[in-house]
Amino acid sequence: MENSKYPKYIFDWMGGLILFAGYIIGSMFVGVVGLAGKFIFKLDFMQKPWFMMFANAVVFCLMIAAFDFLMVRLKTGKKLNFNFSPTNFYTYLLIFPMMLGMMFVGEFITSQIPTTGPFFGDFYEFFENLMAGLTDDPVVMVITAVIMAPIFEEIIFRGIIQKGMINNGVKPWKAILLASVLFGVIHGNPWQFVGATLLGTVLGLVYYKTKSLLLPILLHGFNNLCSAILIFYTKKESFAEAFEMQEWMILAIGIGMFSIFFYLFTFRNKVRYSEI
Repeated sequence: MENSKYPKYIFDWMGGLILFAGYIIGSMFVGVVGLAGKFIFKLDFMQKPWFMMFANAVVFCLMIAAFDFLMVRLKTGKKLNFNFSPTNFYTYLLIFPMMLGMMFVGEFITSQIPTTGPFFGDFYEFFENLMAGLTDDPVVMVITAVIMAPIFEEIIFRGIIQKGMINNGVKPWKAILLASVLFGVIHGNPWQFVGATLLGTVLGLVYYKTKSLLLPILLHGFNNLCSAILIFYTKKESFAEAFEMQEWMILAIGIGMFSIFFYLFTFRNKVRYSEI
């Protein structure tokens, strides 16, 4: 790693503060632009799907840039850089079914969280209204969810946080778990928290094993694409509803798929990856 073209940066409390500062500055900039549009052009930009896409891009870019200039370049003398190399075809045949299996497991667990009641009912209604606004423009949603979000979020949560913690001496399984929990928390609601945390562990494992950020980006995009297809083409919110199956059947299929392909990928795949 000492001779690698990729910087050996660390992620600690200072790195967390820098990412948070980038988030605050980005959010403030977006807010100013939104207010300017409202008072100067008499347009409420903040309610437009394309503006939300722009806002996400700005915030993520400033977070990454802040960590790059204030942490990586100052400490390593190199710019933030990641390995995006493709892998052998056999690995793809293992990681996508493994991801799909975990998606089924996550759906079942999420379905057990209440959507009614004095707390969950109002929270779920707010969440549903928010998601409905995001789906007003299918093109913008696909660009945001299937392309932009996987790239930016994987750079931050797997590339910066997970890898940075491992470089800082944190055990890989702890780094994968912590990055996944943070990934779940930023989604801001209990229904997405469960799925994002579980799927984050798969994304983290794949990144740790293959050393290529391309693979978790593709898997992340695959998950979001499946969700978009369910919403736009089947008008359903889950695989169980789309396939007209019981949730426990989806769980059983998910556990089976994940277990088989996790074993094959983790213990039987003899390909050794390196980041040089």
